[in-house]
Amino acid sequence: MQKLAFIGLGVMGYPMAGHLLRAGHQVSVWNRTPAKAEAWCREHGGTPAGSLAGAAANADIVLTCVGRDSDLEEVVLGRGGLIEGLRPGSLLIDHSTVSAKLSRQLAEQLATQGTGYVDAPVSGGQQGAINGQLSIFCGGSAADIARAQPVLAAYAKAQAHLGPVGHGQLAKMVNQICVAGVIQGLAEGMHFAAQAGLDVEQVMSLVGNGAGSSWQLLNRHRTMNAGEYDHGFAVDWMRKDLDIVLAEADNMGIDLEITSQINNFYKDVQAMGGGRWDTSSLLRRLQE
Repeated sequence: MQKLAFIGLGVMGYPMAGHLLRAGHQVSVWNRTPAKAEAWCREHGGTPAGSLAGAAANADIVLTCVGRDSDLEEVVLGRGGLIEGLRPGSLLIDHSTVSAKLSRQLAEQLATQGTGYVDAPVSGGQQGAINGQLSIFCGGSAADIARAQPVLAAYAKAQAHLGPVGHGQLAKMVNQICVAGVIQGLAEGMHFAAQAGLDVEQVMSLVGNGAGSSWQLLNRHRTMNAGEYDHGFAVDWMRKDLDIVLAEADNMGIDLEITSQINNFYKDVQAMGGGRWDTSSLLRRLQE
């Protein structure tokens, strides 16, 4: 069992940290809003950390789960940040979805003081975090991954070592490309069914048992059909992720036409006031 610090108790991090405690680890937590960390401790019985540097100083492994590149950079490198407390021989595991470039930069800087780094973005959404059923894309050295994976097993449905630092983020980009395309296809299929006068629920139930099935169809078509869009990953966060994908693709010199188009569709949803709707709200855009 390990002494862990978990940084960032959002919709994903809050349940993930709970799984670590239930797995028998000693867990301290830090959140930008201290009340959230205090609520987690009341629920789970862990320890609130007074500061980022203090959390890192008392942990063998630090796990981060924050929003954007700027958030992660501030948490790690900012004044009073983790870098001031991380000890030689410690390990930082980052679950945020950020750019591969930032992951590499942080890994290089932490290596100068003897701290390991694993980029480990996750897929599975809030429900996957609650159920401890996440897919985890891991990038880092073989030694750091071997150290990280038994800890990640507390909430992993599947995990794999995909290459050096940055490869976890690149693999998560693949995930977001695929998810965006599937949701747009599902939205168009449901819109077509409604306009054709079909019973949408009946049709999608049948499609869900055939070659057109997907996780999104099985888990979202009923809420989409009911016009309910408060069931998971928000449009604002998908826009952030797809911007990262498209910037990386531009660096590679490749054109992701469908991904770029769907990113623009999500911009339309934001303009409709749907930034906090879940990503299945692409159907709502077609109905306007």
